[in-house]
Amino acid sequence: MTHPMPELSTGLNRHHLHPDVWTVRAGSYSFLVSKRASAAVVGLGLLLFVSACLSVAVGSGETTGFTAVKALFGEGTQVQTQIVQVLRLPRFAAGAAAGAALGVAGCLIQTLARNRLATPDIIGVNDGAVAGVLLVAIASSAAAIGAWWAGPAGAAVAAAIVVAAAGSMGTTGYRVLVVGIGVAVMLDSLVQLTLARQDLDAARSLYTWSLGYLNGRDYSSALPVAIGLAVLLPVALAVARRLNLSRLGEEVPTTLGVPLNRVRFAALIVAVGLAGLGVGVGGPIAFIALAAPIIASRLAGPRGVPLLVSALSGAALVTLCDTLGRVVGAAEVPVGVLTSLLGGPFLLWVLLTRKV
Repeated sequence: MTHPMPELSTGLNRHHLHPDVWTVRAGSYSFLVSKRASAAVVGLGLLLFVSACLSVAVGSGETTGFTAVKALFGEGTQVQTQIVQVLRLPRFAAGAAAGAALGVAGCLIQTLARNRLATPDIIGVNDGAVAGVLLVAIASSAAAIGAWWAGPAGAAVAAAIVVAAAGSMGTTGYRVLVVGIGVAVMLDSLVQLTLARQDLDAARSLYTWSLGYLNGRDYSSALPVAIGLAVLLPVALAVARRLNLSRLGEEVPTTLGVPLNRVRFAALIVAVGLAGLGVGVGGPIAFIALAAPIIASRLAGPRGVPLLVSALSGAALVTLCDTLGRVVGAAEVPVGVLTSLLGGPFLLWVLLTRKV
């Protein structure tokens, strides 16, 4: 399944612009802003705010609802304030950062491979990040997840294997997908074998994280991802317009003088880095990298690479599912389990329809 063909603007003349586009001018500079994408950013921003309110208000104990919101602003007992400000709000921040990183990574890799199914979790990039984090945690003898830097390192190794085996990233989308699925299976087997060789207590802790779990995540967990987004997202936005031309094939970008190989390499580095950081915080939260860009494309339209909308979609999906996991059963359900349950039908919808 491929992306729909984007439309090309023929210049900055107002009479030739699409009616969905605003022209924003700042001195001698001007750029185009999609009205539809802007509306999607505002709507998803409001949804993320609602998700934040739910995340701090929902949980076990008496700190729920309006009591939790008051505790957020320092009103209430010390216990209520501690639960909301030390546990729930940092957990929301970590989930939002991880979801945003996975959403952007999925959007970039889908665009690179020109295939909606080619996402970091399906082609093995996320499995590489998981393997990296688990191996470092076990080697440190702490059996605890803290080596966030091992996520991008493992993801980079997995991406290098996929690209080398597939031959390239931009011109052989289905080959990348097939090779990536094979690499993902091998890395998942390595993770399962590693866990099977641990003692029961350590294996239980590591296995829970490997499902996608945000319990215990705090501001220190979210900080590396936030820094990664602050550094890598502007790079992604800078290459997105040129990367979008690759949907038209090889000839058009070459004619326009676009260094397509360098653009693809930069986009791949950004995608792998963000996917690894996202996994390093919350584990391999499934289907976010698949669903967020597709939802973003439906909301923002097919005219560009919807990076910001994908980031907000990913953040909203992760935080809403994490909150839902606290209330659906007697015991908390990991966010990765819930996204897998919801992602299965979504994947079938993607496979059975050509409207995405």
